[in-house]
Amino acid sequence: MKEGTLLHRVSLAVIPRLLSWLIKAWFATCRITEHDTHYRKQCREREHPLIASFWHYAILYNFYHMRRESGVAMVSASRDGEYIARLAPLFGFAPVRGSRNRKGLQAMKEMMRYVGEGRHAAIVADGSQGPPQVVQAGAILLASRTGAPVLPMLWSASRYWAIHSWDRLVIPKPFSRIDFFYGEPLFVPEGLKAEGIEEYRLQLETNLGRLYRKVWGLYGKTEH
Repeated sequence: MKEGTLLHRVSLAVIPRLLSWLIKAWFATCRITEHDTHYRKQCREREHPLIASFWHYAILYNFYHMRRESGVAMVSASRDGEYIARLAPLFGFAPVRGSRNRKGLQAMKEMMRYVGEGRHAAIVADGSQGPPQVVQAGAILLASRTGAPVLPMLWSASRYWAIHSWDRLVIPKPFSRIDFFYGEPLFVPEGLKAEGIEEYRLQLETNLGRLYRKVWGLYGKTEH
């Protein structure tokens, strides 16, 4: 669909709203259990907003699960990212457009401003294009500049479809069980330089990898 055409503009206006309605109706049929909520409470005790960090496969349900939070989400600056950017506000998230390759610095400055105002942030750990389950530095940089803790969060489902995409996007089937896990928060020192950013990036990657194995191990799986 060519960008700027009437059909493209109509699809941008209609598809996110339809998808929002479908997601809310669909996931309302699922049985949801939260695990390790004490990690979430640890972040609240610090009286800071938090930075949610998760693998890309989890993005659709995460929007639904966190819909009552006031937050801001980093969204790809690509053409396809425009659909996610229009979907995010329907779940209470202000979108900030940026990625490694486009508008990244500008987007990070905007994210810092939002977090400085007390809003939670969401950054997909492995970015909008992957590679899968390899943490990019954005969440660590944001944490180091704002003092906000990074809170890993992932989920698994008893029955689901996995899309044939780079991230194997997961869609829980209706009436399935969803187990949502919080991971141990990562408290990042302020003002880190490049070497320190890399150290904590690797630590977040380790923590998310451990959490991933835990959430899917609940169903006897090593991966989704």
